[in-house]
Amino acid sequence: MTWTEKFLLWSSTLVVAFTGLVYAWMKYLLPPVDPYSAIHHPLQPLVLKVHLVAAPFLVFAVGLVFMQHIWGQFRGGMKRGRKSGVGTLLTLAPMVLSGYLIQAVTSESWLFWLATAHLVLGALFLLGFTSHQLAMWARQAKARRRGASDRRAPDRQPPRAAPPA
Repeated sequence: MTWTEKFLLWSSTLVVAFTGLVYAWMKYLLPPVDPYSAIHHPLQPLVLKVHLVAAPFLVFAVGLVFMQHIWGQFRGGMKRGRKSGVGTLLTLAPMVLSGYLIQAVTSESWLFWLATAHLVLGALFLLGFTSHQLAMWARQAKARRRGASDRRAPDRQPPRAAPPA
């Protein structure tokens, strides 16, 4: 992945995750400002709007890295990180679908189940994405350590052979 793809994927994931967690905290854990209001915090509508605007960037970022990284790793037979990567990818589609349907559904019972599914899938996506990244960093650190131990110290290198005369 290029630096731009990584930046777009990570920044959109962080914004969507942060605003989603803050919105859930405001909506479900804070007491309402007014007993007759659906707003539990003055910033709740703004946090929801930022979440809704940032979410398409996350979908775009995953689509951007799909062909090179996701599909490329799958076709290349890469086994490391596959479980966390596939698990993360499998939660993405239903998470996005439930997020869009929350905005369109009017039935209270459907809305409850969609919101519950969206919260659970969002948490699973965030856990999968984080575990996938941590697994990649661990593999890179292991490869760096292995590469450092394979190199000889400069004072222990064998002398170079003289060029033929």
